[in-house]
Amino acid sequence: MKKLILSALLPLIFLSGCDVNDADVVSQNLSKDSDNFKVNRRFVFYNGITGDYVLTIEGLCSKDNSSTSTTLGVICQTGPGEYKKHMLGLSDNVTWFMEQTEPAKVSKYFYKVTFKPSVIVPDLEIR
Repeated sequence: MKKLILSALLPLIFLSGCDVNDADVVSQNLSKDSDNFKVNRRFVFYNGITGDYVLTIEGLCSKDNSSTSTTLGVICQTGPGEYKKHMLGLSDNVTWFMEQTEPAKVSKYFYKVTFKPSVIVPDLEIR
C-alpha cells in the first residue's frame, strides 16, 4: 500500500518543485508551432547608425538552429515541402528583430509534444 501511495505522490512532488507559469507554457508552445512553420513572422534587419531597414523576411519562418552571435539563419516554408534558407551576417551596426504578425492559438494548460515518425525513421538514400 505504501508503494502505491508513493508512486502516486512521486510525480506530484517533482511537479511541485517546477515553477511553471502560463507565459512559459504559451511561449514554449508558440516556439514549437513557429518551428513547425505554423506561425507567420517578420524578421527585420536594420542599420542602427542610419536607421534604415536593410532587409525584411516575412512568412512562415523560423530562426535556424545554426545561428550564432555573428550570423542569423532564417528558414521559411514557401509551399508544400518547399523551403528557403537565408543566412545573414550581423555586425556592430546591423541588428535584427522578429515579430509575430498574426495571433496564434496555443494552449496555456498543456505542453505540446510533436511526434514525427519521419525523423525517427528517415528517408534512406541507397547508392
